[in-house]
Amino acid sequence: MGLLTFSLNVTLDGCVDHQEGIADDETHAFFTRLMDESGAMLWGRVTYELMEGSWPAVARDEEAPPAIREWAVKLEAKPKYVVSSTRQDFPWANSHHIAGDLGEGVRRLKDATPDGVLLGSGKLATELDRLDLIDEYQLLVQPMIVGHGPTLYQGGLPGTRRLELLSAEPMRNGAVAMHYRRAR
Repeated sequence: MGLLTFSLNVTLDGCVDHQEGIADDETHAFFTRLMDESGAMLWGRVTYELMEGSWPAVARDEEAPPAIREWAVKLEAKPKYVVSSTRQDFPWANSHHIAGDLGEGVRRLKDATPDGVLLGSGKLATELDRLDLIDEYQLLVQPMIVGHGPTLYQGGLPGTRRLELLSAEPMRNGAVAMHYRRAR
């Protein structure tokens, strides 16, 4: 069984707005490495639609900056799984729908993906954490306070999650890559 790793940009005040944060070559290289190390991506519908709306075009754009295009090309090839109760059709290359019981669907995906699954949706992470399905967290902490939301886990959890720090790596741009494992 592969691990389910939640990975996202987060500001010091917990904001996970995709428009906040540093999007440079170093940041893209970090997320490309995480994607390379995983067997599949997992998103909610909103994140999928955000990604689907821009990255396929970047993958085909010969003029895109190399680090950004590398991410886009690899994302195009990576299996992508989407949780949605309102959408059934996911035409982007290598996209698959997880329907029915969320816990069962994600457990089956973890079982079928020995290289692990990279989760990149904040709201979905809250639901999967409630089901005790997230194994690790790879958060890129951005060096900023933005004073608005959405925030990480704003939907709340039934209890505190204790984590064990595996690594903390500062980047030249001021962000810090934090890698945690659930303390069981």
